Amino acid sequence: MSLHDDAVLVLKGYAPEAAHGDQAELRQAYLDHLARHDDGMWKACGAGHLTASALVIDPERGKVLLTLHRKLRMWLQMGGHCEPQDVGLEAAALREATEESGITGLTLLPGGPVRLDRHPIPSPCNWHLDVQYAALAPAGAAERISEESLELRWFGYEDVPGVADASVVRLLEATRSRL
Repeated sequence: MSLHDDAVLVLKGYAPEAAHGDQAELRQAYLDHLARHDDGMWKACGAGHLTASALVIDPERGKVLLTLHRKLRMWLQMGGHCEPQDVGLEAAALREATEESGITGLTLLPGGPVRLDRHPIPSPCNWHLDVQYAALAPAGAAERISEESLELRWFGYEDVPGVADASVVRLLEATRSRL
Protein backbone atom coordinates (compact mmCIF):
# COMPACT_ATOMS: atom_id res chain seq x y z
CA MET A 1 0.00 0.00 0.00
CA SER A 2 1.32 3.45 -0.87
CA LEU A 3 1.63 6.28 1.63
CA HIS A 4 -1.07 8.11 -0.35
CA ASP A 5 -3.44 5.13 0.01
CA ASP A 6 -2.66 4.85 3.73
CA ALA A 7 -3.46 8.54 4.22
CA VAL A 8 -6.82 8.13 2.50
CA LEU A 9 -7.67 5.17 4.77
CA VAL A 10 -6.54 7.03 7.90
CA LEU A 11 -8.63 10.07 6.99
CA LYS A 12 -11.70 8.01 6.09
CA GLY A 13 -11.38 6.35 9.50
CA TYR A 14 -10.86 9.66 11.32
CA ALA A 15 -14.17 10.16 13.07
CA PRO A 16 -13.60 11.29 16.65
CA GLU A 17 -16.61 12.37 18.66
CA ALA A 18 -15.64 15.95 17.90
CA ALA A 19 -15.47 15.41 14.12
CA HIS A 20 -17.93 18.16 13.47
CA GLY A 21 -17.34 21.76 12.53
CA ASP A 22 -13.81 22.44 11.38
CA GLN A 23 -12.58 18.86 11.89
CA ALA A 24 -15.23 17.40 9.58
CA GLU A 25 -14.55 20.13 7.02
CA LEU A 26 -10.79 19.62 7.24
CA ARG A 27 -11.16 15.86 6.92
CA GLN A 28 -13.09 16.36 3.68
CA ALA A 29 -10.65 19.01 2.42
CA TYR A 30 -7.74 16.60 3.00
CA LEU A 31 -9.55 13.80 1.18
CA ASP A 32 -10.41 16.15 -1.71
CA HIS A 33 -6.79 17.28 -1.87
CA LEU A 34 -5.54 13.69 -2.12
CA ALA A 35 -8.15 12.89 -4.77
CA ARG A 36 -6.94 15.82 -6.89
CA HIS A 37 -3.19 15.42 -6.29
CA ASP A 38 -1.35 12.14 -6.71
CA ASP A 39 1.66 13.98 -5.24
CA GLY A 40 -0.38 15.41 -2.35
CA MET A 41 1.81 13.67 0.24
CA TRP A 42 5.03 15.30 -0.91
CA LYS A 43 6.72 18.64 -0.39
CA ALA A 44 6.95 19.12 -4.16
CA CYS A 45 3.15 19.51 -4.42
CA GLY A 46 2.71 23.26 -4.91
CA ALA A 47 -0.93 23.16 -3.80
CA GLY A 48 0.17 21.94 -0.36
CA HIS A 49 0.82 18.53 1.13
CA LEU A 50 0.03 16.34 4.07
CA THR A 51 2.42 16.33 6.99
CA ALA A 52 2.51 14.24 10.16
CA SER A 53 3.19 15.48 13.66
CA ALA A 54 3.01 14.25 17.23
CA LEU A 55 2.69 16.04 20.53
CA VAL A 56 5.14 14.34 22.90
CA ILE A 57 3.40 14.06 26.24
CA ASP A 58 4.23 12.76 29.71
CA PRO A 59 0.81 12.36 31.38
CA GLU A 60 2.29 11.25 34.71
CA ARG A 61 4.16 14.56 35.04
CA GLY A 62 1.47 16.64 33.31
CA LYS A 63 3.96 17.94 30.75
CA VAL A 64 4.48 18.19 27.01
CA LEU A 65 7.76 18.49 25.12
CA LEU A 66 7.82 21.31 22.58
CA THR A 67 10.47 22.31 20.09
CA LEU A 68 11.49 25.86 19.30
CA HIS A 69 11.42 25.42 15.53
CA ARG A 70 14.59 26.67 13.88
CA LYS A 71 12.93 28.21 10.80
CA LEU A 72 9.58 29.33 12.19
CA ARG A 73 10.89 30.46 15.61
CA MET A 74 7.77 29.13 17.33
CA TRP A 75 7.17 26.51 20.04
CA LEU A 76 5.54 23.57 18.25
CA GLN A 77 4.92 19.84 18.50
CA MET A 78 7.36 17.56 16.70
CA GLY A 79 6.54 16.89 13.07
CA GLY A 80 7.17 17.46 9.44
CA HIS A 81 7.23 16.06 5.95
CA CYS A 82 6.55 12.49 5.02
CA GLU A 83 9.48 10.57 3.59
CA PRO A 84 9.52 7.80 0.95
CA GLN A 85 10.45 5.19 3.57
CA ASP A 86 7.39 5.97 5.72
CA VAL A 87 4.89 3.12 5.45
CA GLY A 88 2.04 5.25 6.76
CA LEU A 89 1.08 8.47 8.50
CA GLU A 90 1.52 6.89 11.94
CA ALA A 91 5.05 5.80 11.02
CA ALA A 92 5.83 9.31 9.73
CA ALA A 93 4.53 10.96 12.92
CA LEU A 94 6.47 8.56 15.14
CA ARG A 95 9.66 8.97 13.07
CA GLU A 96 9.41 12.77 13.23
CA ALA A 97 8.72 12.76 16.98
CA THR A 98 11.65 10.43 17.63
CA GLU A 99 14.07 12.34 15.37
CA GLU A 100 13.17 15.77 16.72
CA SER A 101 12.90 14.86 20.40
CA GLY A 102 15.77 12.39 20.54
CA ILE A 103 13.58 10.17 22.74
CA THR A 104 13.57 6.47 21.99
CA GLY A 105 10.63 4.31 22.97
CA LEU A 106 7.86 6.78 22.14
CA THR A 107 4.47 5.16 21.49
CA LEU A 108 1.54 6.76 19.76
CA LEU A 109 -1.64 7.26 21.72
CA PRO A 110 -4.05 4.58 20.45
CA GLY A 111 -7.01 5.54 18.30
CA GLY A 112 -5.36 7.25 15.35
CA PRO A 113 -4.98 10.97 14.75
CA VAL A 114 -5.96 13.35 17.52
CA ARG A 115 -6.63 16.38 15.29
CA LEU A 116 -6.20 17.86 11.85
CA ASP A 117 -4.72 21.32 11.34
CA ARG A 118 -4.20 23.19 8.06
CA HIS A 119 -1.82 26.14 8.13
CA PRO A 120 0.06 28.32 5.65
CA ILE A 121 3.82 27.83 5.44
CA PRO A 122 6.40 29.99 3.64
CA SER A 123 7.05 29.09 0.01
CA PRO A 124 7.79 26.66 -1.57
CA CYS A 125 5.57 24.53 0.71
CA ASN A 126 2.62 26.98 0.84
CA TRP A 127 0.24 24.76 2.87
CA HIS A 128 0.67 22.02 5.42
CA LEU A 129 -2.29 19.73 5.90
CA ASP A 130 -1.11 18.33 9.21
CA VAL A 131 -2.35 15.03 10.61
CA GLN A 132 -1.67 15.32 14.32
CA TYR A 133 -1.02 12.46 16.72
CA ALA A 134 0.09 12.27 20.35
CA ALA A 135 3.17 10.32 21.44
CA LEU A 136 3.55 9.04 24.98
CA ALA A 137 7.02 9.47 26.46
CA PRO A 138 8.41 6.50 28.37
CA ALA A 139 9.30 6.89 32.05
CA GLY A 140 12.60 8.69 32.49
CA ALA A 141 12.66 9.92 28.88
CA ALA A 142 15.69 12.03 28.06
CA GLU A 143 15.32 14.44 25.17
CA ARG A 144 18.14 15.38 22.77
CA ILE A 145 17.99 18.42 20.52
CA SER A 146 18.12 17.94 16.74
CA GLU A 147 19.32 20.20 13.94
CA GLU A 148 15.73 21.30 13.32
CA SER A 149 15.34 22.84 16.76
CA LEU A 150 16.79 25.80 18.54
CA GLU A 151 15.64 24.37 21.86
CA LEU A 152 13.56 21.58 23.42
CA ARG A 153 11.66 22.17 26.64
CA TRP A 154 9.07 20.40 28.79
CA PHE A 155 6.07 22.59 29.62
CA GLY A 156 3.31 21.98 32.13
CA TYR A 157 -0.12 21.75 30.54
CA GLU A 158 -1.09 25.09 32.05
CA ASP A 159 1.99 26.81 30.56
CA VAL A 160 1.37 25.85 26.93
CA PRO A 161 -1.11 28.67 26.12
CA GLY A 162 1.51 31.22 27.18
CA VAL A 163 4.21 29.98 24.81
CA ALA A 164 2.55 28.21 21.88
CA ASP A 165 -0.02 29.22 19.31
CA ALA A 166 -3.67 28.21 19.36
CA SER A 167 -3.13 25.12 17.16
CA VAL A 168 -0.79 23.57 19.75
CA VAL A 169 -3.24 24.46 22.53
CA ARG A 170 -6.08 22.76 20.63
CA LEU A 171 -3.90 19.68 20.05
CA LEU A 172 -3.07 19.49 23.76
CA GLU A 173 -6.75 19.83 24.71
CA ALA A 174 -7.78 17.10 22.26
CA THR A 175 -4.96 14.85 23.49
CA ARG A 176 -5.90 15.32 27.14
CA SER A 177 -9.52 14.44 26.36
CA ARG A 178 -8.30 11.03 25.09
CA LEU A 179 -6.02 10.18 28.01
